[in-house]
Amino acid sequence: MLYHPVKIGSLSLPGNLFLAPVAGYSDRAFRSVCVECGADFGYTEMVSAEALARGSEKTAGLMLRAPNEKAYAVQIFGGSPETVAKAAKLVLEKTNAECIDINAGCPVPKIIKTGAGSALTKDPEQLHKVVSAVVKAVNGKVPVTVKIRSGWDSAHITWKDAAQAVLDAGASAITIHPRTRAQGYEGKSDWTILKELVLLVNGRIPVFGSGDVFLPEDAKAMLEQTGCDAVMFARGAMGHPFIFRQTRQLLETGHYDEITAKECIQAGFHELNLLIQDKGEDQACREMRKRFCAYSKGIQGGAELRRQLVKADTEKDYRNIFNSQL
Repeated sequence: MLYHPVKIGSLSLPGNLFLAPVAGYSDRAFRSVCVECGADFGYTEMVSAEALARGSEKTAGLMLRAPNEKAYAVQIFGGSPETVAKAAKLVLEKTNAECIDINAGCPVPKIIKTGAGSALTKDPEQLHKVVSAVVKAVNGKVPVTVKIRSGWDSAHITWKDAAQAVLDAGASAITIHPRTRAQGYEGKSDWTILKELVLLVNGRIPVFGSGDVFLPEDAKAMLEQTGCDAVMFARGAMGHPFIFRQTRQLLETGHYDEITAKECIQAGFHELNLLIQDKGEDQACREMRKRFCAYSKGIQGGAELRRQLVKADTEKDYRNIFNSQL
């Protein structure tokens, strides 16, 4: 069965369709909608270990659990083993998250210059120190997982050494986005690397795949072609949280139900209402501009809708814009 339960250390999950950590997107409002639409597990957007250690209230807000999440992971990033370990302890103190994930893949320059993100995939020795420190800090209370990239650039493909460092440090699962730091989110992800990682790990811990999963058919192909244990949806879930339900249908029955434009827009308003509860109407409505643009893709007259959406300031504005769709 392509759709199946997954075990991450002591954590047992009912299925293998995950929402990836997406900066500026995978807050608890969006994760909640994805859970309703069939996501088996979700990750917070990445949390700065430095900011968490300084007691940042904004950072603490990123770690909030959605009420309907039976399990979730907090993803942290940092380049100092001591700081990341301290942050991991704070995650345990401030949340009831079932898993801590270490970001060793983010390609954004401001993250890399701190020695975090993709800089850790480039430096397996430092990655080993960071993961080991976190594993020791949590002391078996929750599993520790790591997300890596394929390497720095085409001349520095370091995923094998990075993966070995993660294994040796005692991580309970590994995710790979098989693009290099230099690629960012451009070009095509190399699923052959994901398949090679599965073979390298050889069942010692679960391997999760990320990258270019935009359709249920993509997820099915990734599972079939690579043998990975779970699929992470990132951009593919933006504006389309139903992809989790559709993918499960495809994996279990060979087909899936199409989603109407009205269902998409209703999901967007549900997300907006959840965001308003957390952040207030002003901030929620600003953040929903890009999200409603994503929800409106494929809708007739979508270009004109998006021209109006980027100016919306209130829930009433959004309802006026989508009046004909509801």
